[in-house]
Amino acid sequence: MRLMRFGPSMLFLRTSDVENGENFLKNLFGIKELSVDEAWNQSGELDTIIFVTPSEDWKTVLNLKRGAFLVRMRSDSVLKELLNAKCPFDRANLGPQIILLRVPKEAQKTSEIIPERYGGVETSFARGINEGEERDTLLLVTDKKLSEPLSIKDIKEVFLIRKNFIDVYRALRIDLPILLFKLLPEGWKEITIRIYDTEKRYDENIERVLLVLEDLDLGYVVSEGWDWDYPRPFMRIRVYKIKLITWEDPLRIKFLLKGLEYKGYQRFADIDVFVENKKIPWVEVAKEYSSKFELAKAAREELESLLSEETKKRLQKIEAKLLGGAEPSE
Repeated sequence: MRLMRFGPSMLFLRTSDVENGENFLKNLFGIKELSVDEAWNQSGELDTIIFVTPSEDWKTVLNLKRGAFLVRMRSDSVLKELLNAKCPFDRANLGPQIILLRVPKEAQKTSEIIPERYGGVETSFARGINEGEERDTLLLVTDKKLSEPLSIKDIKEVFLIRKNFIDVYRALRIDLPILLFKLLPEGWKEITIRIYDTEKRYDENIERVLLVLEDLDLGYVVSEGWDWDYPRPFMRIRVYKIKLITWEDPLRIKFLLKGLEYKGYQRFADIDVFVENKKIPWVEVAKEYSSKFELAKAAREELESLLSEETKKRLQKIEAKLLGGAEPSE
């Protein structure tokens, strides 16, 4: 589970000829002009969003009506390319450094803890960019997973912290376990996932489960390894055990993992979920489904709708191997 990452850099280029400067960027980087929302929504960690502004703008000014340019490079690499290409800009300014923090949906105390612990002032996204200086930190809080780009509407709260972003990042990294416990003191659960395959194809099935846990950011894997299970008296079978710390509903995790047990009527493995040593039976997540096959089909459909394209391709490749067929073409 990824709980913190950097956002894109905000680079403001000043010029007396804005149109010429925008055309220069388009030609140099092979990019097109976007709205501010589009540039942010498409940006990833350490990308750079560039704004071309008139020379008289001596300070960072984020004009939401003005266009922006998204370059998929770190800001230092962007500045190197601009310098080497003898760019037609008079001056460059950087906005505050952006850090994204993921919190549980149920978290209610963020606006209390962040100001108290880090001296942050609650603000809006645009105001934070405009008022923050290059060495300041703009902390954006979301309940969405951080492995994908975030839209502006996914940002729950914004805090401007007038401290060196490196110091803030280091403090947050150390404080994360304490911070999350304070935000959700009663919401953490420890669950155990047990995998059993009669065909002993454990490498492939373990990889499939870990792929889903990682791609959907379902929790922290704190331990894994071999164990024994006793489905009936005097019967002992070897299983692979994954221990997960999560704030997600265990029934939700059970439902999604049910989508990995079958493909159609072909079974890959038994994947059981335990909470406090009590197994969650499939009927607890069955809802209106009358059989395990109907449940598994619905779970698989929902699972595939949530997974990234890259992870779906990797799953298809592994499952084709398990089913003894040819690997799907790229």
